[in-house]
Amino acid sequence: MDLENNYIWLFYTLLPLVAFLYASVGHGGASGYLALMALFNFSPLIMKPTALLLNLFVAAIAFYHFWKQGYFKKKVFMPFAISSIPLSFLGGSMDIDESMYKKILAVLLVFAIIRMLLVIKKEKGVSKKVKFWEGTLTGGSIGFFSGLIGIGGGIILSPIIILMKWGNLKEAAAVSALFIWVNSAAAMAGQLSSGVKIAPQSYILVALAAIGGFAGGYLGSKKINPKNLTYLLAFVLIIACVKLFLT
Repeated sequence: MDLENNYIWLFYTLLPLVAFLYASVGHGGASGYLALMALFNFSPLIMKPTALLLNLFVAAIAFYHFWKQGYFKKKVFMPFAISSIPLSFLGGSMDIDESMYKKILAVLLVFAIIRMLLVIKKEKGVSKKVKFWEGTLTGGSIGFFSGLIGIGGGIILSPIIILMKWGNLKEAAAVSALFIWVNSAAAMAGQLSSGVKIAPQSYILVALAAIGGFAGGYLGSKKINPKNLTYLLAFVLIIACVKLFLT
């Protein structure tokens, strides 16, 4: 892993902040980590397994906090997970051209930006039941592309749950956190089965992300909404998205 450029300490500073913001809304943060790594010119060969590894730790922390507060809904989670896990493994075991990888990542970052800018002033109506075919189709599609790129997919699933009224903000966060974890685990298994190795330096990043993730998950599962910081993260994601499209 190339962590020897002149701006690496800036990367170390931003990483736990990204983990904090994502965990505060029940996400592992892979899209944010990938955006940062793209800005700091990491190789895609390093980006995918590193983002998945960070996801496993931060998503687990976020899920624990939201589950502890009683927001997790198993009936909402299961239809998505059934199809997403095997397809995430499949996507994780596949390699794609570097240019194509960056373009797909840029498209998926658009979902992350939408999620970060998603503001719901007042939640209205009663949550609707997720139909089995809706959940499996949605989960499978998200799972495959998540595994292919190296994200958990919660950044895509979360706004869908909210917009389809399958759950409120906190419930979407709890379901997305576990969805991210199982998909990241499946995709990581796919990576390892294809011969990918985890760089020892990655565990430095795990420690930094875990610190930010614990604080974000704890505060986000209660009542804070770090709106201004969220807008800042959305701005960073936009810059990374533009850079990926242009390279």
